[in-house]
Amino acid sequence: MPDLSIASRRECEFIEITQKINELVPQNIKSGICHIFCQHTTAGLTINENADDDVKHDLLKKLDSLIPKDECYYQHCEGNSAAHLKSSLFGVSLAVPIRNGKLHLGTWQGVYFCEFDGPRSRKVQILFQTAEY
Repeated sequence: MPDLSIASRRECEFIEITQKINELVPQNIKSGICHIFCQHTTAGLTINENADDDVKHDLLKKLDSLIPKDECYYQHCEGNSAAHLKSSLFGVSLAVPIRNGKLHLGTWQGVYFCEFDGPRSRKVQILFQTAEY
C-alpha cells in the first residue's frame, strides 16, 4: 500500500492530491476502487471543485467562522481543538472509483487533503482494489 507524503505550508489549507494519486494507480488496474485514508486527527479529506481556487478560499473562511481556533470553552490543552472538530466534520477516508486506469471523478472534481493544524509533514495511505467486470 503506497503512502502519499504531503507537506502543508499553512495552518489551514486544502491541497489537491488528485494527480499524485492518479500517478500511483498500478498499470494493471483499469477498473476498481481507490481507498484513501488520512492517518491524522487534525486533518481530513474531501472531494470538491478543482477549477476555481475561490471555492477553497470560501470553504476555509466559512469553516473558520463556524469553528474558530480560539473558543473559550475548549478544554483540550494543546490548542488545536478546532482542528480536531474540522477533521471530524470532513472525515478521514474516501472511496473513489477507478475507470480507464485513473480516478473517475466528475468534470470539476478533485481530491483534497485538508490541513487544519499545519504546517506539518503528513501521510495519506492509498489502497487500490481491482474490479472484475
